[in-house]
Amino acid sequence: MNKIKIILSTIFLSILIPLEIAASSLPPLHSSKMVIYDVEEKEVLYEIDANQRVSIASLTKIVTTLVAIENIDDLEKNVTITYDMLKEVPYDASIAHLKVGDVVTYEDLLYASILPSGADATISLAKSISGSTEKFVELMNEKVESLGLSNTHFVNVTGYDDKEHFSTLNEILIFLNHALENPLFKKIYCTKNYTLTNGLKVESTLNMYNKFLNADVNRILGSKTGFTNNAGVCISALVESNGRDLIIITLGAKHDYRKAYNLEDTLALIDFMDKNYKDEVLFEIGDLVEVLPVVNSKVEKYEVKTGKRITKYIDISSKDDIKAVYEGKNSLEFKDKKGDKIGTIKYFYRSELIDTEDVFLERSLPLSIVKVIKTHNKTIVLGVFILSILFVILVRLKNIKKKSYRRRKK
Repeated sequence: MNKIKIILSTIFLSILIPLEIAASSLPPLHSSKMVIYDVEEKEVLYEIDANQRVSIASLTKIVTTLVAIENIDDLEKNVTITYDMLKEVPYDASIAHLKVGDVVTYEDLLYASILPSGADATISLAKSISGSTEKFVELMNEKVESLGLSNTHFVNVTGYDDKEHFSTLNEILIFLNHALENPLFKKIYCTKNYTLTNGLKVESTLNMYNKFLNADVNRILGSKTGFTNNAGVCISALVESNGRDLIIITLGAKHDYRKAYNLEDTLALIDFMDKNYKDEVLFEIGDLVEVLPVVNSKVEKYEVKTGKRITKYIDISSKDDIKAVYEGKNSLEFKDKKGDKIGTIKYFYRSELIDTEDVFLERSLPLSIVKVIKTHNKTIVLGVFILSILFVILVRLKNIKKKSYRRRKK
């Protein structure tokens, strides 16, 4: 995707992000910020405080990893882990347990960055690709700029708290949605366990959090978690609900080593979506929309009907908030021919235009002489009267001419 297309798609996504969404009530959450996004429809379904600039912890590594992927020429190229790489790892950061002297591939480092949220892997990627984390951060900010994100800025590759390191949930959503279009990133993001070429095994932090809940997480297709003091416990997740892919991002949950509030909230939101949202048929082919009167035809009326099946993933509590509106000719007549466009049907859900279709006349409208006479009887009578007078006048004029001719002949 070129830069112009990326910016346009970002603007499109931004337009779809509402300031306030009225729908079924959400379950109580531990997280202070949240967004639920429908991947197929490219639509935000729910959001809480998702436009505020905040620390985003290791959700930063979504950006780090995609930028790394886009700047690696050979995924199988070996990288030797050095002291210079590991010395920048914060003492309290999550790590993949890489050691000085380990030889791994670039691809290994990508998995080690996302799955265990390894700051050691992330910094090793940055230094091996750009020579320094500072130069790599410049690439991250250039990527952010190319996506048109004005509320995101990075100063490190790990997500460590810094007043100049921030984003919003909606901008992380835009970036994650973009990143998931990259096949390798999506594959990594949706992997739970991986063994590096040096034999080191890494697993998704989702597994770590689930040790506290022992819940069924099969419908969390992919994820990236995070925690810092400023960001709280957070998660981004690609999930499945009623056959639909959704992105759920939460931020600001309280940290407790005995709890997994980010995962708990994600599962609660999946359950909420299971119960409240599904694909619904809003209109079937042939549903009546409007009845048009037909003038001077053997056909009395013409029924405007839907020509397509309209389905949408909706809040089932608002299924009645739909309508189809016909706009076009208010009436028809015999002069209208089969195949002529007579108008348009617009389909609305919650006052939002979701689809349109052109309406074409599907039958002929034969002329009715009787209706023409009935419709124009006064005009016809007047016309006959005028013609009668004219006839009488013509006859008299003709008689006068005849008499005049006879006189001249005599």
